Amino acid sequence: MKLNIRALLSLIFIAIFALSAVSIVHAAVTQLPTPSTISSGGVGEYIAYDSSLGEIYSTNSESANTVSVISDSSNTVIATVNVGVNPVGIAYDAGKGEMFVINNENSADSGLNSTISVIQDSSNTVIATVTVGMGAQTGIAYDSNKGEIFVVNGDNTISVISDSSNTVIDTITVGNTPWGAAYDSAKSEIFVSNEEDSSVSVISDSSNTIVATVTGSISGPEGLAYDSAKGEIFVADYPAASFSVISDKNNAVVTTVDMSQVDGYAGNPGFVTYDPPKGEVYVTCVGGALQVISDSNNAVVAYVLTSGGDIGNAYDSGKGELFVATYNNVLAIIPDSSSSSATASPTSSPSATSTGSASPTPTVPEFSSAALVSMAVAMVVVTLGAVAIGKKSRKNRQ
Repeated sequence: MKLNIRALLSLIFIAIFALSAVSIVHAAVTQLPTPSTISSGGVGEYIAYDSSLGEIYSTNSESANTVSVISDSSNTVIATVNVGVNPVGIAYDAGKGEMFVINNENSADSGLNSTISVIQDSSNTVIATVTVGMGAQTGIAYDSNKGEIFVVNGDNTISVISDSSNTVIDTITVGNTPWGAAYDSAKSEIFVSNEEDSSVSVISDSSNTIVATVTGSISGPEGLAYDSAKGEIFVADYPAASFSVISDKNNAVVTTVDMSQVDGYAGNPGFVTYDPPKGEVYVTCVGGALQVISDSNNAVVAYVLTSGGDIGNAYDSGKGELFVATYNNVLAIIPDSSSSSATASPTSSPSATSTGSASPTPTVPEFSSAALVSMAVAMVVVTLGAVAIGKKSRKNRQ
């Protein structure tokens, strides 16, 4: 059988073009520049931003038992506040200009309760100490609608503190091993991750009762962040190296974000912060990288390598910067202008080296529905073209 070589080559070219479109639609993951760092004054783990004064508060756990106050204009420690034993989680109360700090001085099985230090930001002094449940550690969220603080306790309860009296006014039982908390200002609800149950409890602040329990693809959830633009909650699935995105409209998981594209630094996602101007979610991972998720496509669009292992993070809306706490007594500062998802780089993933640098290695392309359709059409065209050419060749021979 004699084929029309020119026609066949043209059809093959069409198929190659369609296949190349597959790699075009694959979103690139951009490595951002190494961030600048400042000394945090101690082993900072959890941080919160004071929007009134433009200051960052960093809890110094272990033996320090202090909170460092950092000015975002000079990036230096301007005050140190003595609090309780082993300060961990922290949240800013914008209505009162106060910081609420969890002192994890007692474990959940000790039979003793943890405490909350209330710091007045104008004087940087502790003005009250509130006793909460046992084993309070990380999760704490401010409810701007009610002027209340929701504290996650290790005894599977949530303590509700009124900021007008600095006393516990209610206690709510949630799932097993609650970890993080986030406030949904549009719905006036608190979302609490239950690590052992692989679920998220949704609490109405009007009744302080659970109105929904979200499960689905959630696996060992830890940190949470509320996306005010999309009405969604981003939940870190720690053991699964992924993110579950919950819609607050129906309290159900609507998608899952893959965190494994950054090879060697995928780690396990823990703490989460939302950047409203950029519509991006910042995620600290145990693997040593901070990853950036765009809420427009629910995909990882960038990552930053830091030193010392990332822990807590907080977004500074006044400066457009992200502050990331690390284990080596420093805070990394990442401008959100550097995390633009509009900047695309060649599709690659970093692989760890002995020096901590990253070398590009090709990733497996992701097929979009449009690319798959193009590829299928091209293959059909090639097949039909080859058949037609074969028939024409046979006819000419006859």
